[in-house]
Amino acid sequence: MSKDNYFSIKSTIEFQFYNSQIREISFNSFLPEFNRLQTKRSKISIEKKNDDSIIFKIESNDITAFRASINEIISFGKVVDNCIKITKIS
Repeated sequence: MSKDNYFSIKSTIEFQFYNSQIREISFNSFLPEFNRLQTKRSKISIEKKNDDSIIFKIESNDITAFRASINEIISFGKVVDNCIKITKIS
């Protein structure tokens, strides 16, 4: 992160799924978008956990970049949730 700022913001978001199949589908769906989200102002990492969850770690230089990153992750979560409801995978 840039040393020109007086602070940085770090946060973690965890999505928990009913089973590992849904977690795998969700994780693989997010990967094509993942590289697009990496900017100079905000970094996101993604990690699968054995307890059927996905962890997003966000580090941003400023509040606006942090908010944009959070919004991207929330939008992804909404898409996944709607797809699960439509296909009734759960």
